[in-house]
Amino acid sequence: MNNKPVAVITGASRGIGRAITISLASEGFDIAAIARSVDSEGMEILAKEVAEKKSEFFPIGLDIACTACQAEVVTNILDRYGRIDLLVNNAGVAPLKRNDLLEMTEESYERVMNINLKGPVFFAQEIAKEMIWLKQQIPDYKPIIVFISSISSTRSSINRAEYCISKAGLSMASAVFADRLAGDDIRVYEVRPGIVKTDMTAKVKDTYDKLIAGGIVPQKRWGFPEDVGKAVASLARGDWDFSTGSIFDISGGLNIPRL
Repeated sequence: MNNKPVAVITGASRGIGRAITISLASEGFDIAAIARSVDSEGMEILAKEVAEKKSEFFPIGLDIACTACQAEVVTNILDRYGRIDLLVNNAGVAPLKRNDLLEMTEESYERVMNINLKGPVFFAQEIAKEMIWLKQQIPDYKPIIVFISSISSTRSSINRAEYCISKAGLSMASAVFADRLAGDDIRVYEVRPGIVKTDMTAKVKDTYDKLIAGGIVPQKRWGFPEDVGKAVASLARGDWDFSTGSIFDISGGLNIPRL
């Protein structure tokens, strides 16, 4: 059995997932990095960056929406490492096209919900069951599950409603998992990024630049993937042991109700 803690990160190849992966490797975690494709340039670069942190890197190809594929992935991780200490459910997508709510298609809704909500919920379920079993096998084992949601879980965007709905559902998923697993001493947290500079927001960069300059974000800057990575690293270190079910806003104050 692996003596080092093991982190599983979905959507690991770029953006927020990449920053989280590097932060956790810096904290001494071996990494199981999940992405739709393991052959991407992003995964190749990430493997080198993780190796520089003296951590092992296990790339795994998985479409998180394929719930029938998840059990095999979990088995492969356990066969390799013998443990899973941390799951970061980060994978997510925006709608392919920003349509007004009244023009939202069922196809787009189902795609976003399958990737952003259904897949992460059942992946967390699969891993939570293993964590309960592993608690009986590993001394001083302190498993954690983190859901990466969004400020959009509580803020309406009428031209990407399916995304907002999926993230609101993910927030409740974090709450019910925290409630159910507290008695098993498995901590569950929600990390809620605000406006973060990633590939997902690149298409609307000019719009967000203007909004940020206009003061929509009290701290008056973009968020960066590394901001989220540092927050997850803090949770992984056990800095918030008595805070299961908590929501951590990484949004520069965008979460503050104000006039």
